[in-house]
Amino acid sequence: MDYEKIEKSAQTRKLVRNIIVYTFLVIWAIAVLFPFYWMILTSVKEYSAYASESEGMPQLFTLSPTFANYEKAYTQMPLVRYFANTLIFTVVTTAIMLVVTVLAAFAFSRLTFKGKNLAFTLFLALMMIPSELVIITNYATITAWDMRNTFAGLILPSVTSVFYIYLLKENFSQIPDELYYAAKVDGTTDLRYLLKVMVPICRPTIVTVTILKVIECWNSYIWPNLITTESEYHLVSNGIQQLRESGLGREDIPAMMAAVVVVSIPLIILFLVFRKRIMEGVSRGGVKK
Repeated sequence: MDYEKIEKSAQTRKLVRNIIVYTFLVIWAIAVLFPFYWMILTSVKEYSAYASESEGMPQLFTLSPTFANYEKAYTQMPLVRYFANTLIFTVVTTAIMLVVTVLAAFAFSRLTFKGKNLAFTLFLALMMIPSELVIITNYATITAWDMRNTFAGLILPSVTSVFYIYLLKENFSQIPDELYYAAKVDGTTDLRYLLKVMVPICRPTIVTVTILKVIECWNSYIWPNLITTESEYHLVSNGIQQLRESGLGREDIPAMMAAVVVVSIPLIILFLVFRKRIMEGVSRGGVKK
């Protein structure tokens, strides 16, 4: 009888704990997702309906959605060109960054050379430098090289990342040394071992790094805004700001929100498709085996 009471008491405590946890998670999810819902809702409202709501209580839904705001945003700025520029910038930057990151992580994790630990320590120390100082240095360098308003000037400062190299290096270090020695006995070169053994084993982390870099490039704003003054090199983030500064974004909020929705959809889809890979890659990179 006592055991039954103890079991029921434990089940009750577990139930109460679960109710509290899930209630908190639901509230947190609503707080996080509500801005996205409000963005989409505003983008399908007529301007007159939105203007009338500004004087009273905002409506949390609409019975007469319209897609005229998306057409208006499309006509007010060259979205196709901005998307193409962003796609070129994202694909090329991510591809070069992957090559640099994988090779650097392999060198720090597997190769033996004099001063490796000191070099890696100094390399990590770069993470302590404020990003503003790096931007100033990069801006002065790109300007001195006459690479402003070029894709090379956009891409070059973003082709490496200390954090991604560190993450991948820790992942590479988890692979047993015996595999490397066995491959060397068979006459396998370092590059072949990297491509045939290490990359397939650490694919989740590499996929995670790739997705995070794509998101970073797609959302890039400060550097493209500094280095490009001609609209033919603007990215989607610059296009949104240009739309806002033109006056339409301040006067016609629904059209502004429609443009933001169009820009945000690719990243949302990318995260939803690869969210498990992202979580798996981050957890693998931070756990020693």
